[in-house]
Amino acid sequence: MTRVAILWHMHQPFYEDLVTHEHILPWVRLHALKDYYGMVALLREFPDVRITFNLVPSLLVQLEAFATDQAHDRFLALSLKPADDLTDADVVFMLENFFHAQRQRMIEAYPRYAQLLAHRGAVGSPADAHAAARRFSREDLRDLQVWHKLAWIDPFYLEGDTRVRELVVKERGFTEDDKAVLREVELEILNKIIPEYRHAAADGRVELSASPFYHPILPLLCDTDIYLRTHPDSRRPRHRFVHPEDAAEQLARAVALHRRLFGRAPVGLWPSEGSVSDEMAPLAAAAGFTWMATDELILARTLGVTLRRDGHGHLDQPELMYAPYTLQIGRSRISCAFRDHLLSDLIGFTYAGWPADAAAQDFVGRLVEAGRRYSERTSGEEATIAIILDGENAWEHFEGGGRPFLRALYRRLSTTPGLRTVTMAEACAHPRKELTGIFPGSWIDANFYIWIGHADDQRAWGQLAEARRALDRATDADADSLARAREEVLIAEGSDWCWWYGDDHSSAHDIEFDELFRRHLRNVYKLLGMPVPDELFVTNISTGAVVAAEEASPSAFFTPTLDGEETSYFEWLGAGAVDVRGAVGAMHRTDGRTSLVDVLFFGFDRQRFYVRVDGVRRMADVLADGFEISLTFLRPEGVRYVIRHEAGELTGTFFDRDGPDGQVWIDRGAGGSTVAAGTVIEVALPLHELEETAGAALAFFVAVYDGAHNEIERHPSQQPVQLTIPDERFEARNWTA
Repeated sequence: MTRVAILWHMHQPFYEDLVTHEHILPWVRLHALKDYYGMVALLREFPDVRITFNLVPSLLVQLEAFATDQAHDRFLALSLKPADDLTDADVVFMLENFFHAQRQRMIEAYPRYAQLLAHRGAVGSPADAHAAARRFSREDLRDLQVWHKLAWIDPFYLEGDTRVRELVVKERGFTEDDKAVLREVELEILNKIIPEYRHAAADGRVELSASPFYHPILPLLCDTDIYLRTHPDSRRPRHRFVHPEDAAEQLARAVALHRRLFGRAPVGLWPSEGSVSDEMAPLAAAAGFTWMATDELILARTLGVTLRRDGHGHLDQPELMYAPYTLQIGRSRISCAFRDHLLSDLIGFTYAGWPADAAAQDFVGRLVEAGRRYSERTSGEEATIAIILDGENAWEHFEGGGRPFLRALYRRLSTTPGLRTVTMAEACAHPRKELTGIFPGSWIDANFYIWIGHADDQRAWGQLAEARRALDRATDADADSLARAREEVLIAEGSDWCWWYGDDHSSAHDIEFDELFRRHLRNVYKLLGMPVPDELFVTNISTGAVVAAEEASPSAFFTPTLDGEETSYFEWLGAGAVDVRGAVGAMHRTDGRTSLVDVLFFGFDRQRFYVRVDGVRRMADVLADGFEISLTFLRPEGVRYVIRHEAGELTGTFFDRDGPDGQVWIDRGAGGSTVAAGTVIEVALPLHELEETAGAALAFFVAVYDGAHNEIERHPSQQPVQLTIPDERFEARNWTA
């Protein structure tokens, strides 16, 4: 008899900004509609099949919030907003974001949805999106609001729910009442998910395992230098991160949440990304976990062998793989299973293009053969084969959301002689082999490169380490602020942020992931009452295409009249400029207010650096309303020039960062600067006050602060304006006839 232990891993990162309470991306909610309920409900049809579901706590708490209508995201808000009330900005956002679905199975399968995509066309730039918006009628937009959600609805509902079937058949010309019906279905599905898992676990049909709460890479939390085990010559983050106590807390919180939601503590752990080490294993055992799992390559590296496969993918040494091990480290013991990488990947990446029955037959045939080979090599012992993979993303590529394949697979697993499905706890209950240590790595290449190997990853780890150190050193913050700041750190420890950094993975939402990671760290400093490092306002992305505001460099020396007005067309001729109005994305203002700043101009004469700030209102009125404008320099580092209106007088003041860890800003006066405010703000800063000379680099943002000194805007939003102080040949290089 061959025991087959299948684990479906259900995971989403924590998308909520704890300050604004907005969920920045919609994937928890959309995958909840399509996958989370149906994956477990399907097992009602197959009472003999036993499955393990790994439910990540960062997913579960967001599911709870959406089910109780306590969570919100911009995608949801725009899907519900009356089409007649949609603004131009709303429409542009929808056209850029409401087609993020697998094209063949989820868009082209529905003629009206495919027609709307064709009607939109390509939107490679903001200008494309605005042009497309003009082509969409209110009826088109209402249809898009429906199809954006309807295409994600669970196959059970698509096939058998009258309300959903009527919407699919109607296809177009949807009404606001139709949107309300779809919202009713949405909340119904969301509210079924956690109870369905609880019921299935109580019946013994499934096991519910866990991952650390916010899905961190536990070995890296214990010590980032563990990466050097496989990459000894690699660059390292600027600060080493060594916080095993955080790893322990992420595990303890996971246990507590599962106990609250499901009435029992989990005994099984899928460490985030299958990441293991000798340091994290005792922490898992101490948290009450009796088994954990990782990848076959970790086993091979641990044993010092190569697990070879023949031309059909069968292991040459199945006796090493298809049995659980006990991992004994000191006095700590935990069982460990190792996933069959090839079999797991066949489901995740290959079978989507096969007929369902053929895929199931091939898979089950491979299981039978693997069990037979194991039995031959072990004098008749039972093989235990662990299949572990993502339980949601693959199904977008399968016919019928993966249900035909899963039904075919479960049917064959139930009826094939010699095969028996077991939970992971059952699979790991009686290990016959022992390890005294485990090779440190993840399911990807048995190392941690994905999360710490690239310069962007290493910069992020350095930022995380600094925020963690700020938390440790905080003495003046109240208990509530300390707790909230600690929560932000734990969220920032999650694996998903660094998954998207570097040159190994990319998505349409890299910028949102990057911004959300840095936003969590900025929140740490704000909650602790400390200045936010300016670096946290700059994108960490160095390899992908960051959507930046349109920028032109200075082309000539000029000396404007500083009177707060655009005196003439020629006054700022030769200046560089950046239009900040085009930088849009899923990250957006949540207070309903439009940006105060539209365009920045900047440039030089031989002694001064000039900046002009144009806005949607008279900038003198903005300052009179209590707002402050700051030129925040990254080069030279630690310099700000703050413009404010106080006691009836316009002032411009230099500040330098000083004190322990740069927590204090020192006023050094106007320093020979000049500032004027009227329709625009115009500033002249002596170059010697910036302590920079010809050829030196300047980099700056323009930030806007409210009356409580909270930063509410920063322009450009992702990268600073970067330029070089002109030398004597500047005009010659830029001369044109």
